[in-house]
Amino acid sequence: MGTKAFILAHRNDDTRTLALQASKYPDVDMAFAIDQIRGWQKARNKLPSWAACEDITYPPPLAMEQCSSEQTSRYKADLCRKVIGDKERLVLADLTGGAGVDFSFLAPLFDHAIYIERQDTLCQLAHHNLQVLGISHAEVRQGDAIGLLDTLPHLSLLFIDPARRDEHGARTFAISDCTPDILPVLPRLLEKADHLMVKLSPMLDWHETFKSLDNACPNTVKEMHIVATANECKELLVWLSAHHDSTDTTLCCINDQQTFLTDVEAEQHAGPTPCINEIPIVPCSPIAPTPDTWLYEPNAAIMKAGCFATLAKRFSLCAISPNSHLFLSSQHIPQFPGRVMRIIGTTTMNKRQLRETLKGVTQANITTRNFPLTADQLRKRLRLADGGDIYLFATTTSDKQHVIFICKRVGMTG
Repeated sequence: MGTKAFILAHRNDDTRTLALQASKYPDVDMAFAIDQIRGWQKARNKLPSWAACEDITYPPPLAMEQCSSEQTSRYKADLCRKVIGDKERLVLADLTGGAGVDFSFLAPLFDHAIYIERQDTLCQLAHHNLQVLGISHAEVRQGDAIGLLDTLPHLSLLFIDPARRDEHGARTFAISDCTPDILPVLPRLLEKADHLMVKLSPMLDWHETFKSLDNACPNTVKEMHIVATANECKELLVWLSAHHDSTDTTLCCINDQQTFLTDVEAEQHAGPTPCINEIPIVPCSPIAPTPDTWLYEPNAAIMKAGCFATLAKRFSLCAISPNSHLFLSSQHIPQFPGRVMRIIGTTTMNKRQLRETLKGVTQANITTRNFPLTADQLRKRLRLADGGDIYLFATTTSDKQHVIFICKRVGMTG
């Protein structure tokens, strides 16, 4: 059995077991086969259109782990269509091609596309995979991104994803710590292209990111996108243009199909989040709920953005406390960007109240925010199994009272 046949026959198998059986398959390049099987198994969920193509060659595990998902790559392509639109002779350059995932979704939007990567191995993979994917108008160049900048034609879009690990493999989260450091060359990048899209770590503070970029090239940051999928922040995208005709910068919080827009300048001067001064704690059984009160938990993108005052004002909500990031309303707001919960009970940590309020509840999903116990610690204390259709939110109110809200989930639009 050859290597390709082995990969196809065993791509659903456990790679650790296969590695131990290497001696049984002397004609198989086992190291390569295991990388391909792992890559395909990762791509099934992360890159389904790649996984559906049998001739794709996957990069090593680290590159597969760090590459964009299909969902976030498609988001970049949709953003590109919105900002650039349909124009003649569009040219794209990706200065940090990597595994080529983002490039493979952006390139079809352009008449000519240039992939640049320092590593020869990744360049060879990109050349092969782009042909397999039917992207025949792409050009692959090996070399340093900044070093090759002057060899490029004028670009419609320049895309760059600075590496977020240093030479020792440690994660880096500041723009200046990434490779390449784009801040010193930002004016050159903006001269070279009509538009610049920068992909950054979701760990970066967007306030500091905006400040750093705006100091390097004032009034060029057009949009900042905090992108989350399945309620997990994946990346911070920044769209810049030297032709930006406004000093306003839009902050976009994206979680799957939910979009929440605000203004960077407004957020930088936002006041405190309106809070409820006192939460009336009336023990009640889930079987006999109180009049409708609703609890709202923002999605991950909004949590990362921290635009809680704007959120509360837009949806007429009040925070339980300044640091809880949980909100209450007497109104049901199905379009809220996050989880929507109907409160069916409240209790303090008083043992008697807990016993009465949680009577008959044997399992629950537990979230703790601004609370002295972790979710696991609270679950152990309450002797509850995980799961079910009951949700407990444990937090601390503005008057320092520890409270648990017993809820049932209504939906999550973001």
